[in-house]
This record gives sequence, structure tokens and C-alpha cells, in this order.
Amino acid sequence: MADPVPAPDELDLGLLLFIPYRAMENRVFAALAQAGFDDFSPAQARVLQRIGPDGTRLTELAESAQVTKQTASHLVDQLERTGYVRRTPDPTDARARLVRIAERGAAAQPVAAAVVAEVEAEWRAHLGERRWGQLRAALAELREITDPYR
Repeated sequence: MADPVPAPDELDLGLLLFIPYRAMENRVFAALAQAGFDDFSPAQARVLQRIGPDGTRLTELAESAQVTKQTASHLVDQLERTGYVRRTPDPTDARARLVRIAERGAAAQPVAAAVVAEVEAEWRAHLGERRWGQLRAALAELREITDPYR
């Protein structure tokens, strides 16, 4: 009987990229939950991660998270109710509002950042400096043609 799990060289590149991402995401969420930030979902986190330091308009969040404006609005509503974000007037357009990181969101960020740094250090040690540098360089170069929001 054949092994149901394909060998790593048989997996498509998308899956090979997704597996480590998901592993990192799971560790971040576990650490956040342990620190008391257990009231948001991965979908909400993907919107939260895209909020710029000076705030971001909802339409831009929807576009960069690749969700509809209605979905982004729903996720921001949820994040606002739990204190992770707040909406403020846009100083450049009186009709527009900006989504900004609120106090609870700002408190969660260092927890997540510490786990990301820890995971990256483990991956760097596993791959070695040369291969780690090559991986980061290759992914950064791919971003040039895959990330319209860079």
C-alpha cells in the first residue's frame, strides 16, 4: 500500500510555502491565546496585519486582504467590538474613515512578533545561514511579481 502523504519533492510549491506558514501561524495563535488574546480569528488577523501605522481605509484593507469590502467591514466590526482596532476620520478626506490599531491590538503585536522571531531563528538554524539567506532573497524577489500591495 502506497504512503498517502506525497514526498516533499512531489508537493506543489504552493503547498510547500503554505505548510511552514501555517506552522508559524499556529504557534503565533497559541502564544496569543496564552497571553489572553484568544478572541480573534485567522481571517481577522489577516486584516489586522494589513493596517498601516497611520491607519488604512477599509477599501484598501479589503483589497490587500483579497476579500470583499463587505467581508472586510464585517471583520473590522468584529475587531472593533473586541478592542483591537478603531475607526477614525481620515484627515485627508472628511468623507472617509481610517481603521487604526487600538490599544488591545497594539498590546498583541509584540506577542506575535516575538513568536515570529523565534520561529525564524529556528528555521535559520535548521537551514543554515547561506540557505536561509537564499530563501529570504528568493521569496523577496518573488514578491516583486506576486504582491501588488508591496
